[in-house]
Amino acid sequence: MFVKQLYTNCLSEAAYFIASEGVAVVIDPLRDIEVYLDLAKEHNATIQYIFETHFHADFVSGHLELAAATGAKIVYGPGAVTNFETYVANDNEVFNIGAVTMKVLHTPGHTLESSCYLLSDEKQQPYAVFTGDTLFVGDVGRPDLFSGNLTKEELADYLFDSLNSKIKTLPDNVIVYPAHGPGSACGKNLGPNTFSTIGDEKATNYALLATDKQEFIDQVTSGLSTPPSYFPINAKINKEGYDALKAVMEKAMQPLDPAAFKAKAKAGALILDTRPAKEFGDGFVPGSISIGLEGRFAEWAGSLLPFDQDIILVAPIGQEEETVVRMARVGFDNVVGYLEGGYPAWAASGEAIDMIITVEADELAMDIPHDPNLVIIDVRKPIEFADGHIKNAINISLGDMVDPGKIADFEDNHNLYVHCQGGYRSIIACSIMKREGIHNLRNVEGGFAKMKDQKGLQVVQEKTVLN
Repeated sequence: MFVKQLYTNCLSEAAYFIASEGVAVVIDPLRDIEVYLDLAKEHNATIQYIFETHFHADFVSGHLELAAATGAKIVYGPGAVTNFETYVANDNEVFNIGAVTMKVLHTPGHTLESSCYLLSDEKQQPYAVFTGDTLFVGDVGRPDLFSGNLTKEELADYLFDSLNSKIKTLPDNVIVYPAHGPGSACGKNLGPNTFSTIGDEKATNYALLATDKQEFIDQVTSGLSTPPSYFPINAKINKEGYDALKAVMEKAMQPLDPAAFKAKAKAGALILDTRPAKEFGDGFVPGSISIGLEGRFAEWAGSLLPFDQDIILVAPIGQEEETVVRMARVGFDNVVGYLEGGYPAWAASGEAIDMIITVEADELAMDIPHDPNLVIIDVRKPIEFADGHIKNAINISLGDMVDPGKIADFEDNHNLYVHCQGGYRSIIACSIMKREGIHNLRNVEGGFAKMKDQKGLQVVQEKTVLN
């Protein structure tokens, strides 16, 4: 038996490949499927099943791509309804995979069709459970993501029963392989690891420690942030289907010289620049939105960019194809070309450029006493802001900037100093603000991580000044 976790950091997503005696299965694949095909070839195995733990909302599954390439059956748990051919399994149904077996455990709660898959070894001993978004390391899947007409409280009621009847009854040594790790918006606060055991989770996971159903419901439904705006779009795509990735790539991988690029932008295409944040700040095509590949790229792209508008790319040279693939993972099929030669080609063409002024934390500290029009904008999440922020700062979370109304109240004489935790999100925010015509702004280098220790900058937490 061979089991491999395939973890994608920028999505905090885990897919799985399992093989035994020439038979293989894949669980929750991404849209770019070459890695699964390569593993099957390496292990001289045929992929027979594609197990989906639920209808994913945070990425587009590769189930259709992989089924088309291999002839494998797409398997969902009870209650799943799709617009394409699938095998809807029964609760407790067992699939033979060479010398091992996979058992379906229907675990509604995150969504109604959510199911876990219990892998038993050659001796028919439970070995690992693939929990999807039902159980994470240190957390459980949020119950407020688009499952029928049920309230989050009703889904949490289901989740409590699923955890207690299906998950907690498994042996303590069974490995827990979830669909997501730290940073995922599919839970509230996932732990730092990407796998665990049933015993460890029973001992430390607040959701498995809860014995009273109402207490559990209160815990899992409180403190939930607003889900990213692209979640319902991706969930719909996963239910209804999508174009083949090859067709998406052919449309996107069109090299454009500066003149053709400018013409596309003038015709209404949005410019996305995926270079590192610092490079973007030093110079960019006017009107571009920055989302660097080095951060949580796919998540921010899905949260901030339109799915119904053509997009053209300024990517790091040689990373154009990577950019398109990573966008396709969250459902973007609307890229229609890239700037050939990257930003250097644009700069050399004599066309206009823009830039973002960057300042150090000490410069901000020196400016505060002398500038009555100075405004500090903290673009971190509200929970980060609440844990500690610069005195008098305004919190406009980056995710909220998809609504131009959130940044419409600044006056022309305001001097805006924008920051996040480390500098990645603040550059994105500055690019959005500039695109909306706000140019009197500065990005604070190093973000709150450096600002909190800067003399002259007071950090406030609730009603307490920390320094």
